[in-house]
Amino acid sequence: MVTGIIARKLGMTQVFAADGTVTPATVVKAGPCVVLQAKGTQTDGYEAVQLGFVEEKPAKVNKALGGHYKKAGNVPPTRVRREVKVAPGGDPLKAGDQVLVSGVFNNGDRIDVIGISRGKGFQGVMKRHNFAGGAATHGSMFHRAPGSIGASSFPSRVIKGMRAAGHMGSDRVTVRNLKIVTVDGENNVMLIRGAVPGAPGTYLIVRKAIAAKKEPIVQAEKAGKVSVAKKPAAAKKGKK
Repeated sequence: MVTGIIARKLGMTQVFAADGTVTPATVVKAGPCVVLQAKGTQTDGYEAVQLGFVEEKPAKVNKALGGHYKKAGNVPPTRVRREVKVAPGGDPLKAGDQVLVSGVFNNGDRIDVIGISRGKGFQGVMKRHNFAGGAATHGSMFHRAPGSIGASSFPSRVIKGMRAAGHMGSDRVTVRNLKIVTVDGENNVMLIRGAVPGAPGTYLIVRKAIAAKKEPIVQAEKAGKVSVAKKPAAAKKGKK
């Protein structure tokens, strides 16, 4: 059994519970996916499968990559291919098998979402690294500059890793321990509580949480047993 699936971010919405609680959720199209290659411990040293995200329009591929899909059983070429791990002890998968979101995830499961964050272009240190900046008044001429970037006498150079202005975003980001609100197996749609990396249309990898956290349980106070703090008795006059 695979531990993840390829998805595409569609946008965000709100989910209203019966008690009126509002939960922000991200709508993703999870699959359907097809197995392009199965890797085993004897041939590759580890167990995993290469999945392809099936879309309405087949992708255009070159002759070499077309042979890879032909070897998988004449599978229509896909635009996105990702490799996910296989859970030990599950049913072995072979090339050409279909992977659906309803067969991997259930409502309430904890997941990790991997994607490419939004690109912000070239940004300064205040936006990129959350620098505080200088004073805005009293004749200050130091506002959004980074400040000192090194000593003069020693080492007389800028140390590697110094936080500075530069390109921001477009990074591989992993958001952990998100919760699945709803899994719609008929439409291959999944609602995830909270936000996930990337803009609408970004391709994601949704996998089972590596270090899943349990849902916090809030115990309501029992009716009629709520203790009320009593005011301290006033000291009598004339006595210490």
